[in-house]
Amino acid sequence: MSIHSVRRECANLAWDNSIPPALHVKSGDEVTFDCLDASNGQVTAESTLVTLGTMNLAALDQVNGPVFVDGAQPGDTLQVDVLRIENPEWGWTALFPGFGLLADEFPDPALKIWKLEPEGFAWFDEKKGIKVPLRPFAGEMGVVQKKKGAFSTIPPYHTGGNIDTKHVTVGSTLFLPVEVEGALFSIGDGHAAQGDGGTAIETPMKVTVRLSVRKDKPYTKTPHFSTVTDTKPEEEYYCTTGIDSDIREATRSAVRNMIDFLVADYGLDRVEAYMLCSVAGDLRMHEVVDMPNYVIGMMMPRSVLGPLNKA
Repeated sequence: MSIHSVRRECANLAWDNSIPPALHVKSGDEVTFDCLDASNGQVTAESTLVTLGTMNLAALDQVNGPVFVDGAQPGDTLQVDVLRIENPEWGWTALFPGFGLLADEFPDPALKIWKLEPEGFAWFDEKKGIKVPLRPFAGEMGVVQKKKGAFSTIPPYHTGGNIDTKHVTVGSTLFLPVEVEGALFSIGDGHAAQGDGGTAIETPMKVTVRLSVRKDKPYTKTPHFSTVTDTKPEEEYYCTTGIDSDIREATRSAVRNMIDFLVADYGLDRVEAYMLCSVAGDLRMHEVVDMPNYVIGMMMPRSVLGPLNKA
């Protein structure tokens, strides 16, 4: 195993399989990415509301990379183990006109600069006793599509991207479908905290991941991940996602993908797997603001499942 790094200057504003790799690594290598925040450095700890009016919105949500992983071929799965995250003592949250789930009801810009306390929380309103626990993660993690062209980093895709899924933090493992040789993995959009489905406390971060090629997960057609949650840290979950511009179709896809996982890894037939999803799986709205696509997840507790029983 080797340890590598990607500088913050090695960043792009599109998912594009024609972009040359910033780095070549072997399967199992660790890579540390030095990522600016989602504003691409335009917001700082000293920023005010005036800053939002001067920002270049076309420069938002850059991703660092891409990284070519030796041995990764179309049809494989890229396993991304999130090992370490470091972030500074500040972050920001903003409302941009025309952006967000309730954009029509909140037309005016707003900006909040947060102080991230070393004890693992940030005060929303200290006088009122309102504070937010910190659980940092990278909102953007993905690989490129086989289709030619430059795809915006704003929405999520079936190959990952802006999945904004708070559960993929340190100790979690993300699985991505590989569509081109080398996978071409990128990461960015540091979040210090976020609710399911929402926007975040944006922050720069250094994040270290291990990239490994898997040949035994051909059913990975959208991002999958294994994690523990902040509400039940003793319980491990396996999650499949559905990504679509239609929220119902994204939900149906998440369930179908869980069925495929249960059939492949636990030897259930499709009817059994569907029944188990209905009584033990939890559907979550992971991301609902980065249009046009939604990310819906089905999370299955590992404690429900027996030992692996490959079909």
